[in-house]
Amino acid sequence: MPLSDRDLAILAFEGEWRRHAGAKEEAIRADLGLSPARYYQLLGRLIDTADAQAHDPMLVKRLRRLRDARALARVGHAAGDLH
Repeated sequence: MPLSDRDLAILAFEGEWRRHAGAKEEAIRADLGLSPARYYQLLGRLIDTADAQAHDPMLVKRLRRLRDARALARVGHAAGDLH
């Protein structure tokens, strides 16, 4: 399924959000009209698509790596809580 305009806007925002002044959550609301929670839901699904990978492979790879590292840290932290 081809990327929608919203998908493209999310990828573009994620690639350049550091250029925005202020907090990322504020920029998400102002630029995309989405709540941060909804934005991250959409982004998480989007980076798992082949179309997003084809559109911006370096960005998608970086975002997947960050997501995987956070998930691993959560699992490691939770495992530490069991001891």
